Amino acid sequence: MSTTYDIISKVIKERRSIFPASYIKKEIPVEVINQVLEAANYAPTHKLTQPWRFVVIRKAGLARLGEELGNLYKKVVSPQQFLQKKYDSFAEKTSQADCIIAINMKLSGKIPEWEELAAVSCAVQNMALTAESLKVGAYWSSPPLIDHLGSFLDLGENEKCIGLFYMGYHNEKPWTPNRTPMEEKVRWIEG
Repeated sequence: MSTTYDIISKVIKERRSIFPASYIKKEIPVEVINQVLEAANYAPTHKLTQPWRFVVIRKAGLARLGEELGNLYKKVVSPQQFLQKKYDSFAEKTSQADCIIAINMKLSGKIPEWEELAAVSCAVQNMALTAESLKVGAYWSSPPLIDHLGSFLDLGENEKCIGLFYMGYHNEKPWTPNRTPMEEKVRWIEG
């Protein structure tokens, strides 16, 4: 019989960033997307500001996002820095995902911004663990272009995009994580 600790430890240790190139063409049911989002809602949040906000992008919206990212890239880089391969990669990457969730943060003004960011990050960790438990690959991407997505995402006042959460089913085999021993990262004070 597995304990709750055994189950959650297994999911934490098996969670990996699965990139869009590994996704297969298989639709993620809306119920599964909602389970991932519902888990986000239970992240810790100082003063209960619950700063996480999400925009789910699917189907034709994925092509629109890829086009928008490409256009933003063309707009913000100088002609000398422009790379056609990079421009094309936005449409390719968004088309490989079945679902992309824009990760947004609404600043309350009640607490420091870093605490709001920490709460949203915890929400995304809940999403990643839930996706792993449901055998859905996920990857949090935060290209500089997200700073320019406010209009596309129809963000409200005091909201900003802090990343894109790509999701898709995949056939990747589990692999051992690259982690140094915990003992190298912990000091104890007991007296």
